[in-house]
Amino acid sequence: MAEFMKIDLSDFDNRKHEIARDLIKAATDYGFFYVINHEISVKDIHTMFDASNSFFELSDKIKEAYRIDYPRNAGWEKLSQIRPSTGVADLKESLQLSFHNASDLRPHHNDVPGFNKTANLFMELCNNVSQKLLVCFAIGLGFPQDFFTRCHDITQPDCLNSLRCMRYFENKNQPEQTKASNIGACRVGAHNSINTFSLLFQQQENGCLEVFHNNVWRAIHPKENEIVCNVGDMIVRWSDDRLQSSKVHCVTSKVKEAEEYKGPRYAIEYVNEANRSVIIQGRTKYTQPITAGEFLMIAMEKNYKQCQEEEIVLTNSSQHRIIKASSNSSVVDANTPAATSSDEATKSALITTV
Repeated sequence: MAEFMKIDLSDFDNRKHEIARDLIKAATDYGFFYVINHEISVKDIHTMFDASNSFFELSDKIKEAYRIDYPRNAGWEKLSQIRPSTGVADLKESLQLSFHNASDLRPHHNDVPGFNKTANLFMELCNNVSQKLLVCFAIGLGFPQDFFTRCHDITQPDCLNSLRCMRYFENKNQPEQTKASNIGACRVGAHNSINTFSLLFQQQENGCLEVFHNNVWRAIHPKENEIVCNVGDMIVRWSDDRLQSSKVHCVTSKVKEAEEYKGPRYAIEYVNEANRSVIIQGRTKYTQPITAGEFLMIAMEKNYKQCQEEEIVLTNSSQHRIIKASSNSSVVDANTPAATSSDEATKSALITTV
């Protein structure tokens, strides 16, 4: 079985058109690819993982001070994200970092010394890689070269780009997840990405990401310093479905029974989302203008409605809630009614990764 394509960013200024050609092929055929020669050092990646892991080692009582604020797109959550594909909470906790107006939701120096400095540098490095990919997406799709970089401008107050540090808990083979999944126990249920694209960093020794491609689950095994990149629904809409979103993917507890890994798994994801006020509009199929903020709200509301189709019980911190779950969501339809209140938005945020 052929490997996913590798997008080589070396000698970028002289090769951007060649890179764009390869990128569009990867995004069209797979929706997943590896990024190599991206100028983020192994040392910088390890340093960010060390900072992330130090935060997760804190007690929940300390982490509660950074409880997630969904309107600000930042903060800490634990066992709160529910996938329509499983109907149960992901077996993880995460810390989301935004670029603006959320410094109080970042770990204080007294809790994790040097965290801010490390995170700021890493987010800048990730954004530099992302900007190159955005230029190539623009070239490949026939937009002005700076089109997507202007749409994902981290200097603007409505920037939605973020860094997510994640810890997936040790596998206890929860029966409710096993029976909800046709691939056995999983720590994150199958889901599509509704952003533009993500850069995913994972530690090779503790678990595996799987992608559903050509009707089979395929394990992702990047080499050290290779970044996994998955295409999201935002750029699929801009491309009028020329590109494909990275179908469904999940974090499983094992590749083979004999190779089962039951310990915690750590990952870091840099999420590229268009600025909230940016118009996402295709040129032939998706011609109705819609802002990125509206796009995300529609997607969250759609997932929330799907989670009302089959009754399940979620147990979280000794509290029981009755909700409903269904299958995975698809590409956003701009004609779908969006949530109309902040309360609905909050409920939607609890069941989907933005």
